[in-house]
Amino acid sequence: MRFIVSEQRSAAGLLDDLRTELQALAAADPKDRETTLLIHPWVLVDFIEYNDFLEVCEATVAQLNLEGELQVASFHPQYQFAESQPDDIENYTNRSPYPMLHLLREASVERAVEAVGDSEEIYRRNIRTLRALGHAGWQRLWRD
Repeated sequence: MRFIVSEQRSAAGLLDDLRTELQALAAADPKDRETTLLIHPWVLVDFIEYNDFLEVCEATVAQLNLEGELQVASFHPQYQFAESQPDDIENYTNRSPYPMLHLLREASVERAVEAVGDSEEIYRRNIRTLRALGHAGWQRLWRD
């Protein structure tokens, strides 16, 4: 796994970093690098702007001819699923300390889905766990 912290201060600069990291991940041997977290603490700190940028991410994967090979998953401190309220515990499945883009190999995702059998079960299990924890339990995890 590669962790890279972008020092960019604009979406255009982050897009340059995203292109670089997508190409580097595609070129890397999966035995050496399976995934990359592109952490960008200085840009797209507003969740709506970040969420809009995800369309740019998908278009970039396509422009680089990496569809079916790589994908981008999203994590943000204020992550909010459609049809949810900001404080709904379900949103915490995709919350992170800083805005970040998780670059994944499609083959890895497919293997994980095959191992579980029902990919929706991963999401449902995460939701059940968070609901059982509640906000107080979640806060204790961060303190401990």
